[in-house]
Amino acid sequence: MTFHIDERLAADSYRLGKFDDCQLLLSRNALFPWFILVPVTQEIEFHKLGPEQQSRIQRHINAVAQFIEEYFSTDKINIANIGNIVSQLHIHIIGRKRNDACWPGVVWGTTHFSEYKTGDVIIIKKQLADTLTFFVPD
Repeated sequence: MTFHIDERLAADSYRLGKFDDCQLLLSRNALFPWFILVPVTQEIEFHKLGPEQQSRIQRHINAVAQFIEEYFSTDKINIANIGNIVSQLHIHIIGRKRNDACWPGVVWGTTHFSEYKTGDVIIIKKQLADTLTFFVPD
């Protein structure tokens, strides 16, 4: 199976690395710790995946959520699998703070944007690799 990240996801994110059968991306918007897990599958619906793959993906979601809580000191974690615009199966894992630019509203479609500073993405990738032993950085 040939697998490619949807061009819209690729344009809006940094590729960080992978967990066995999932790619991990980081949104380019540094205002929110916004990670995107992209399972390696042609399926576009989570509920149609086999139970073993669902379980692995759920473990990765939980690990990323816990990483966000610890590394970014967030107040709330938002997890979403919508895919109305980008049909490729992907799961958003977003750390929110009560004082962030969109609180309490959603982050989708916001005009609030800040690019990561030079080196920040490398630091996040290293911290992920140091924290999550099953994460393989690119």
